Amino acid sequence: MRITLAALLAASLWSAAIQAEESLSIMANGETVGHVTVSAKGADRDIDYAVSNNGRGPRHKEHLTLGGDGLPVAWAIDGNSLMGGAVHEALQWRGGVEHWVSQADQGETAAAHPRLYIANDGSPWALGLYARALLKAPNHSLDVLPTGTLRLEKARSLVFDGQALDAYYLSGIELTPQLLLLDRKGGLFAVLSDDVVVRQGFEKDYAALRSLGEEIDLERLRAVQKQTAHPVDAPVRIRNVRLFDPHSLAMSEPRSVVVYRGRITTIEAADAPAPDGEAVIDGEGGSLVAGLHDMHAHDYLWSGPLNIAAGVLSVRDLGNNNPKLRQLMDGAERGEIPSPHIIASGFLEGRSPYSARFGIIPETLEDGLKAVHWYADRGFNQIKIYNSMNPDWVAPLSAEARKLGLRTVGHVPAFATPDQMIEAGYDEVTHVNQLMLGWLLVPGEDTRTPLRLTALARAADLDLGADKVRHTVALMKSRDVGLDTTLSIVEQLMESRAGQVPDNAVAYLDHMPIGYLRYHKRSYVSFKDTAEEARYDAAFAKVLETVTMLHKEGIKLWPGTDNNIGFPLHRELELYVKAGLSPAEVLRIATYDCDAYLHRDQDYGSLERGKVADFFLVPGDPTQDIGALHQIRLVMQDGVIYYPDEIYRVYGIRPFAAAPPLKAASLAPARNDEPLSRSGFGADDEE
Repeated sequence: MRITLAALLAASLWSAAIQAEESLSIMANGETVGHVTVSAKGADRDIDYAVSNNGRGPRHKEHLTLGGDGLPVAWAIDGNSLMGGAVHEALQWRGGVEHWVSQADQGETAAAHPRLYIANDGSPWALGLYARALLKAPNHSLDVLPTGTLRLEKARSLVFDGQALDAYYLSGIELTPQLLLLDRKGGLFAVLSDDVVVRQGFEKDYAALRSLGEEIDLERLRAVQKQTAHPVDAPVRIRNVRLFDPHSLAMSEPRSVVVYRGRITTIEAADAPAPDGEAVIDGEGGSLVAGLHDMHAHDYLWSGPLNIAAGVLSVRDLGNNNPKLRQLMDGAERGEIPSPHIIASGFLEGRSPYSARFGIIPETLEDGLKAVHWYADRGFNQIKIYNSMNPDWVAPLSAEARKLGLRTVGHVPAFATPDQMIEAGYDEVTHVNQLMLGWLLVPGEDTRTPLRLTALARAADLDLGADKVRHTVALMKSRDVGLDTTLSIVEQLMESRAGQVPDNAVAYLDHMPIGYLRYHKRSYVSFKDTAEEARYDAAFAKVLETVTMLHKEGIKLWPGTDNNIGFPLHRELELYVKAGLSPAEVLRIATYDCDAYLHRDQDYGSLERGKVADFFLVPGDPTQDIGALHQIRLVMQDGVIYYPDEIYRVYGIRPFAAAPPLKAASLAPARNDEPLSRSGFGADDEE
């Protein structure tokens, strides 16, 4: 085969770009929490990747051999994933066949030349590898293995700290397009996400990089809002729909609902005539339900549209980067970006090697009391205590919070018990596992590590009639203490198995981009044998039994996900039904009861004249089948119409249901009849 001078030059430039790459630091809240170290020798790359943040993180080694075109012909990844699950991933191209095996899948395909493989457990360095391949591809788009299409779109060129860089969005792997900074040779300089990845030597630029990433993301999200939000100048009549009544736990007869300027103005007979000038939507016999609540979220810019599409129109943020959260709330309140209503919690953590790097980490109790005032003065709803907090500080912190009108919720700090925290002033325990660990742990065990999840396997043998369990429940009842359950994330971490679609994602996973889909077909913990897997199964069954018991005892249960993309809340509610609650009870909790608890029920939580038009439309009857929530066709927030199918195309998600028929009087802007980009940022090459 003849090798041209141009090909040699391209290979040389490629090699130079790779060789010029430096090791990377992984940063959270201004602190370095991990690294990616790359050693190069000829065509081989050896990578050491480790993260330790909030007591957990991936840690593995990679070895790659690159072909002449810069694509891997061999790639081995061995180590542990986020929660300690074993990682043994491998790719090899040889003799015209490319073979791969990962936690999610295995396969092979005939390939005369190596094709770009997307690692299931790759380090951030792989993002630079993918980007360089896309820069050489026609239209910066490339079909990849095992399946799917990656796209790279330039956001802007800039000079940052003396570095000439280009900002690109890489889409087609995760739900959220990943924002990369590449140098002019194609080397990876930074990944701008919640955890900033940056070339070593530039850690001092963390704050500026976060600001730059938020600026570019805001620009994108404003475009998404213009693309998917449909404010209406005229009254909107949604006819032939049934309304969920949280007070009677029943669906109404078919009705018509009229919305004007963000409020429900009329509820009347389904066949009532529509006056001239109204926009009319045919609900086709479906059901309207008030907006759902995720009572345990950690919001970021790209989570907003996904929550809206899933009918999750209010979220309680349980801890965040405070400036970022304020910026997000301001943009949402101004209608600039798509976002649910956000109820903010003030995050308080103690200082330790395991500290979570956001919110406020007070060095002294006096600093902590000042932080409570800081949160109260800025309208936060409550404070949240975290794992490394000094347990002795909780009573004075919660007393100060109560004096200022704030609730106190949280994890159980390491080496303390739920009973102690309830007695110290907790209004809620956060996560069902945090509550149950009080019945399972041996004194001295450290829950700042993944033990706070893995120890839950001991619940397989738990007697819910035991004195220690009854004592905790009695304390909760006497002090009106609730539980923020987050069952869906506990199920994901306990019940996921390598190569299988987990139960918590059956309804939506095959609609997702390839990287997200494959990453969630994994074991999050490392099982020794099938007997240990069976114990985890039995333990999760006991978790559901615990929820059943707490509900019967009258303990307030608040559905949350700790997973900010909307879909998991539907699974959370399905698990409530699995625990014995009726679908109608679950809908009431997720709508009206949450708003009453948050003192918002005068405006939200039910479909009544004068209330804010926050609701969604589904086919069927969710009081009979809670799974109907997966088929949302239309969402209205503050009277603005969103079509989930439009939002999902922005993220490369295959839509779940078609939009209902609309006769528009004056939509502003009108729905775009042109196919929407699957990346959200340009023409759709697939249409």
